Amino acid sequence: MSNVVVLDNGAGLIKAGIGGERDPTAVVPNCMCRPLSKKWLLADPLLSPLQTSPPPLSAAPSMDEIVFEEFNFNSLFVTDPPALVHLYEASRRPYGLVSKTQCSLVVDFGFSFTHAILVFQNYTMNFAVKRLDLGGKALINYLKELVSYRAVNVMDETFIMDDVKEKLCIVSLDVAQDLQIATY
Repeated sequence: MSNVVVLDNGAGLIKAGIGGERDPTAVVPNCMCRPLSKKWLLADPLLSPLQTSPPPLSAAPSMDEIVFEEFNFNSLFVTDPPALVHLYEASRRPYGLVSKTQCSLVVDFGFSFTHAILVFQNYTMNFAVKRLDLGGKALINYLKELVSYRAVNVMDETFIMDDVKEKLCIVSLDVAQDLQIATY
């Protein structure tokens, strides 16, 4: 039985792993260059299908050529990420609101931009996709400004500040309570 290689080719990071595993096997910064080694995933492309998920409204006609000719994968499945998120949530709560209404709003906050995507009856409504040119990169830049203004100049330390953001920053589910905790 072959392992399905799952690839999330984001603007900031590329995450790759084997289908069914909890965490990706490899997380590497994205850049436009040839890989140093094709063996970082420990999967044989000739025996493994590839699943990838492009961002909404993107066209990557040359991706097929690269996947088959450069990396020698035996098959490719291009998924619709918002529909997968919708189906996953509906399967977790079969009697929940998402399952009953058969619709959801998926917000994809990426490195360079944010998408708000409507999913209705398991299909992405492409005419309703809204894109905002604001993503994690803007948050990192703001964090660099805050730290540089108050302490050490870290304006040239993008990777360090990205690591700080990933390890220390949170999304508050109760802003009033978290602000009260932070004042003590």
